[in-house]
Amino acid sequence: MTAATEPNPAPSTDVTPARLLEDARALLPDLVTLRRDLHRHPEVGLHLPRTQQAVLRALDGLPGLEIVRGSATTSVVAVLRGARPGPTVLLRGDMDALPVTELAEVEYKSVNDAMHACGHDLHTTGLVGAAHLLHAARDTLAGTVAFMFQPGEEGHDGAQVMLDEGVLAVAGPPAAAFAVHVGPGDRGTFVTRPGPVLAGAAELRIVVRGSGGHGSQPHSAHDPIPAAAELVGALQTMVTRRFPAFDPVVLSITRMRAGDALNVIPDTAELAGTVRMVSAEAAARLPQHITEVAEAVAAAHGCTAEVDFDLGYPVTLNDPAETEAAVADLTDLVGAESIVTMPYPAMGSEDFSKVLERVPGTYLFLGARPDELPESARGEVNHSPRIVFDDAVLDTQAAALAWLAVRALQRHGLT
Repeated sequence: MTAATEPNPAPSTDVTPARLLEDARALLPDLVTLRRDLHRHPEVGLHLPRTQQAVLRALDGLPGLEIVRGSATTSVVAVLRGARPGPTVLLRGDMDALPVTELAEVEYKSVNDAMHACGHDLHTTGLVGAAHLLHAARDTLAGTVAFMFQPGEEGHDGAQVMLDEGVLAVAGPPAAAFAVHVGPGDRGTFVTRPGPVLAGAAELRIVVRGSGGHGSQPHSAHDPIPAAAELVGALQTMVTRRFPAFDPVVLSITRMRAGDALNVIPDTAELAGTVRMVSAEAAARLPQHITEVAEAVAAAHGCTAEVDFDLGYPVTLNDPAETEAAVADLTDLVGAESIVTMPYPAMGSEDFSKVLERVPGTYLFLGARPDELPESARGEVNHSPRIVFDDAVLDTQAAALAWLAVRALQRHGLT
């Protein structure tokens, strides 16, 4: 998208769902072009210089839009101030890709060893579209919208970097925050729920220390390997006996390491894995319970255990009131048949959780599976090297973000 070719919708005297969808459809060809450019040239981590420049070019030509670039990362915060004072609403789109080699045969296939396998190219583009839609309607807005273009969501804690740099203060403390994440569901269908929508995620490492010896004389050693092996099962039992089924915890040991020589009992054995939970209470209790089990099992084998429990991302908690309002607003935009309530949280995790710890808001999923996708290819999930997202959904995504912002400004401006 460029200033010369951008089909910037004319200002409307009244922002309505129908008008936003109409204007978003006019933007769609250029949004698709931007998304496919981002998809061809993905970047990983906190430093995404090409992506940042693409975003800045796409926002060029919007008079009065204030741009703030990050210093610790290649983030962009764009601030749109309405014609009248009012609250601030934050909209977020993450920009980074994954270190995955793309296997999907699309005409805009990645040219390097990374891939937008989680749809962040659509998130970035949809947020650009929302900025254009809201800019066209700025004379009707009472308040400010902050557009948070975030690097480093995929394991690099980019949200925390932007929070540390003051993203919530750039336009004044937000009254509400929203993010939309695409997935392989039915195209155009929004999915969310109040309360926990995504799990918190912790990295777990346990080192069992014993005393090594020769494999032919295990009685003269304190072998850490049987202790580590027993600990895998003991941790699973702990989860089912310390946490109720309706406050679920998922603990997966995904790596075990011990020794080098086949005839030598090593001094240490290491376990590592991931732990997911859907409540802050469970997150607070887990380190103590894991440590108790690890130390007790190790002691039974004459060994000791050291536990490192690192809670990287907290639970993503949707504010109930904001989510109820968002569902009602999206129903006005796309119809009740395109809104689905999740029966329970998903066990993936997100660093937008850190924004929602500070700002009431809502995190939503948007189905972006191509309608023409063969049945044999419909099982692919986010992060798969074969997943394909349909960028025809971008007009709906942009309009949804814009409408959520408009309605939140109206709602919070009345309080």
